[in-house]
Amino acid sequence: MPEAGLGGMRANQVNVVGTSGQAAGAGNGHGKPGVVLSAGERAAVAARARRDLLRTIFAQGLMALVAALVAWGVAGPAAGVSALAGAGAYFIPNACFGLRLLLDIYRPGGANPFTFLFGEVLKLGLTVLLLWAIVRVGGDHIVWPALLVGLLCALKGYVLLLMFRKLS
Repeated sequence: MPEAGLGGMRANQVNVVGTSGQAAGAGNGHGKPGVVLSAGERAAVAARARRDLLRTIFAQGLMALVAALVAWGVAGPAAGVSALAGAGAYFIPNACFGLRLLLDIYRPGGANPFTFLFGEVLKLGLTVLLLWAIVRVGGDHIVWPALLVGLLCALKGYVLLLMFRKLS
């Protein structure tokens, strides 16, 4: 049995209407209609999604650059390049995925769950491929702690937004 959520409602009792106007999962077995959003409310949700998506990509890029600069300052150029490479291995596929999701927001039918799943799998695969290429090309010149810190900073770039309450 699902746990009660905010306001005593169960998580599976509320459905959101998609851009087509039909409630997603309207036949949830509880006989309750889905939440119906007006065109203005849907536009506000889409605008907020676009803003938060762009902010997240920007924050991840900023954290990647900060990690590279700190590594460069602390341990030299090889560490800075390693941190930038580690951050880039995640940031580049993630930024491409984020921009693809941004395009889906503007599409008349909206975002497709399959597109999201396929994009997420592709993003992870490209990240692994880029990390493999970095190891292959960098060889003994890689500073592993810096590479891992750069990767971690790019992965957790959204924390910067949470700290400044810019992500809801």
